[in-house]
Amino acid sequence: MRIIQRRIELKALEGQGWKMLYGRRKTGKTFLVQNFLDYDEFFFVGRDGVVYDRTNGGTMTSAEFINLFPRFLKRGRVVVDEFHRLPSRFLDVLHAYSGRGELILVTSTLWLSRRVLLSKESPLLGIVTPVRVGLIDEREILVELSRELGGRELVEASAYLREPLLIQPYRPSLREFLTDYLFSAGLMIRELIGETFTEEVKELTAVYEVIMKGIADGKRTSTELSSLLYSRGLIEKDNPGVLQRYLLILTDMGILRKLPVTGKRRRKFSYQHSSPLLDLHFYLEEKYAYTELETPREFIARAVNEKVPKAVEGFVESLLSKVYGLRPVRIEKPKLELDIALQGFNRLELVGEVKWKKRVKREEVRRLEDRLGKFKCRRVLIVPSEDVLEKKPEDIEVLTPEELLELARESLKNMERK
Repeated sequence: MRIIQRRIELKALEGQGWKMLYGRRKTGKTFLVQNFLDYDEFFFVGRDGVVYDRTNGGTMTSAEFINLFPRFLKRGRVVVDEFHRLPSRFLDVLHAYSGRGELILVTSTLWLSRRVLLSKESPLLGIVTPVRVGLIDEREILVELSRELGGRELVEASAYLREPLLIQPYRPSLREFLTDYLFSAGLMIRELIGETFTEEVKELTAVYEVIMKGIADGKRTSTELSSLLYSRGLIEKDNPGVLQRYLLILTDMGILRKLPVTGKRRRKFSYQHSSPLLDLHFYLEEKYAYTELETPREFIARAVNEKVPKAVEGFVESLLSKVYGLRPVRIEKPKLELDIALQGFNRLELVGEVKWKKRVKREEVRRLEDRLGKFKCRRVLIVPSEDVLEKKPEDIEVLTPEELLELARESLKNMERK
C-alpha cells in the first residue's frame, strides 16, 4: 500500500486552536486526519444528516449531535467531517463555544468554503484556521515514488499521482494505466466533480463545467471563456467580468491555478487545471463527450499521449517554483511562448523549456538557445534523459529526472529545518 505522508499539510495543522480543512473531494482530507493526526472523537455527517460516531460506533440525529457537541469538546480533540451537512444553527453553536477545546472541521463544498472562509459576515471568521488540502505537493510525490520508479516514468507518474485517488490503483506504465482508468472509470470522475457542486443550483454547475472544459481545451483567459459561455447561452452578455466569481471559487478551492501574464499593460491572468487528471477528463468530455457516448479506447490513448507532456510541463514548473521560492507567470509577447517562466519580486529569475520526447534534434536545440538567450536570467532545459539531445545546449542548464529528484529532496530537507 502506497502512503504519502503529506508533511507540508501536517505542518500547517501543528499547534493548538480550531482548524478547518477544505478542498475538492478526494484530495485525501479524511485520510490525512484519520491516519496522521491524534484525535479523541471523530464524527462523520451523512448526506441525510445522520451523524456517525467513527470512534465509538453508533449514530445520532443532527439535533442530538448539536446538543451534545459542547460535551464532546470537553473530552479532547474533536473531528467533524462534512460538517456543512449539519443544520445552519451549528455555525452559531461553533461561534458560541469558540476557543474551547480542540476542533477540526472538514468540508468539500465550494459554496461553504466561500461563505465560511471568505465572507465578512461568517460566524467562523477569525475563529478557525483554514487549511486547504489540494493535490499532493510535487516534491513529496516525487521523493516518495522514487522508491519504486525512476527516469521518465517517475516524472510522468508523479505529475498524475499528485491526485490521491490514483495512488493505489496505479501500475506502470503511466500512459497505459491512464488510458485504462479513463476508459473504465471516466463516469466516476464526472460524479466526483459533480459532488463538489451538490450545494449549487444546476445553472451554476453548468457554468462551472463549461469553464473547466474550455480551459482543458486551451481557452485560458477570462475573455476566451466568456465568449465560450456566451456562445452556449450560459451567460446573457459576453462580459469577462461576469466570470470572476466563478473563477475565484475554483481557484480558492485549488481546482484551478491562476497565473499572472507579463508583458501586458493591463492586469491579465491565465488559468489552468491544477489536476492533470481533471484536465484530461474535461478535454475528453469537450472533444468526445466520452462519459456519455461510446468512445474507442484508441481515442483516449491518443488524448493521453497528447496531454502527458503538457502535464509534465506544469509539474516541473510548479516544482521549480516551490524549490526556489519563485512565482510562475506567463509571458505574452509576439512569437514568444515559454513552458516555464518564474519571477522573483520584480523580475524574471528563471526561464525554461520542457522537451519531453524521445529525440531533440540539433536544429531544435539551436532554436531553443536563441529563444532562451533573449532572457538575462537562469535558463534551463528539462528532458527525460540527456541521451535524447543530439546537441548539448550552450549556456542552458539541462535537468533530467535525477536532477529534479535531488532538488525535491533538498527542498524538503530545508523545509523541515525551518
